[in-house]
Amino acid sequence: MSVRLVTAHISMAYDELSVDEDGFNKEFSQLSESDDDPISQWLKLAKGRGETADSDPVLLNLIVELHRKIDALEMFLKNEKPKRVHLKHMVDIESIGFEHFKVSSDVFVSGVEYYARIEVPVHPKRDVPIFFRAIDASLAEITKIHERDEKEWGAYLTARERVLIREAKAK
Repeated sequence: MSVRLVTAHISMAYDELSVDEDGFNKEFSQLSESDDDPISQWLKLAKGRGETADSDPVLLNLIVELHRKIDALEMFLKNEKPKRVHLKHMVDIESIGFEHFKVSSDVFVSGVEYYARIEVPVHPKRDVPIFFRAIDASLAEITKIHERDEKEWGAYLTARERVLIREAKAK
């Protein structure tokens, strides 16, 4: 099987799906776009009612992001952390494709299903939950990802490809 991958260095926390399948499914649902933070819920309702029709969408998104940053700063000052399931293992992803990724060391068991949170460097920055199946000790296939996250994963992959093409042209 030939899989096209692009170099990208991203951190990932993961664990075998069998460890806590119910907990992982619950967190996956909580991290979906339907369960966003309160400011996102407010914005969606306002858009649905047509209250944002006269607003600049870029400016509105920047204000929402500023609100999220203030919320994050407040959580930091209060020493609060978002409630997440515990994932035992950490590994660096060294390359990605649209449906696959390769990690920097041989840590997977072929054919085993896993759950992970990936810190994808997109705007707004957040944890992306995925389910994946190990193809071999370091290569995995994404089996479940939220639609919004899939689009951002693809956009990040495309951006990485552009950077690599520019670097190759410069040489």
